[in-house]
Amino acid sequence: MTLTEEMRERYRRQLPVIGEEGQEALNDARVLIAGIGGLGSLSALYLAAAGVGHIRIVDDDRVELTNLNRQILHSSADIGCSKVISAREKLRALNPHIVVEALSVTIDEKTVDSIVEGMNLIIDGADSFTLRYLLNKAALQLNIPFIHGAVYGFNGQATTVIPHRSACLRCIFPTEPTQEAETSVIGSACGIISSIEVAEAIKCLTGMGDLLANRLLLWDGMRGDVEIISVAKDNRCPSCGDGRLEVAGSSGERI
Repeated sequence: MTLTEEMRERYRRQLPVIGEEGQEALNDARVLIAGIGGLGSLSALYLAAAGVGHIRIVDDDRVELTNLNRQILHSSADIGCSKVISAREKLRALNPHIVVEALSVTIDEKTVDSIVEGMNLIIDGADSFTLRYLLNKAALQLNIPFIHGAVYGFNGQATTVIPHRSACLRCIFPTEPTQEAETSVIGSACGIISSIEVAEAIKCLTGMGDLLANRLLLWDGMRGDVEIISVAKDNRCPSCGDGRLEVAGSSGERI
C-alpha cells in the first residue's frame, strides 16, 4: 500500500527508523494475535498503532473484572463483553487505516490451521503451553514466523521461531513447563514482554535488526534484570526434527 499524506503524518516519528518501504511492509502485513489477554491486548495496541494493516485477533473468552489489572485494552464498561469485540472497537478507534478481524472461537487441533492460514506472522498471546505447542506446530507446517511470549508474576520470557531455520518452541521446551491453575501476573510484566514481541514482529516484517531466533530472553522484574540464553534446533524434536527419538525433560523456567 502506498502511503498517503495522512499516513506519513501519523507515522512520522517511526518513518526515520523503518523508512517508507518498511511502513508499506507493515501496512501490507497480516498478523495473527492468538489470545487477546494480558499479552495479546497490549501487542494488538502497539501493532495497530504501528500500522500493521490486517490484524486477526482470536479469543473465545469474555472480559472479567480479574482481567483488568493487566488487559488494559479492556475497561470496566467491557465486563461481560466478548474480548475480541471489545478489542476490535478500541483498535479501530486507534487506527482507522487498519483491518481488525475478530474471531470469537476456540483455538484447538480442529481450528488452528484455518485460523493461522493466510497470516504472515503469529503473536503468542496464549495462556497455556498446550495452545502454544499447537501454534508452534501450525507455524512450522505453514512456514510462518511465531513470536513466543509468556509471563509469570514479575517475570517473563520471549523468543522468535523462524520455521526450519531456528529452534522451535518444542526444541526449547520439550515438555510442558509446570504452571499453576491460575497464573499470578503483574501487569507491567505483560507490558514488557508484549513490547518485546511487537519489536520482534516489526523487525521480522520489515527485515530489520537481529531477531531473538535461537535465543530465549528471560526478564526478571524483581531484579530488573535481563538474561539471554542461547538455544539450538534439536534434530530429535518431535515438532521440527525427525521426531523418531523420544525427548524427556525440560530446559525451561516455570513461566
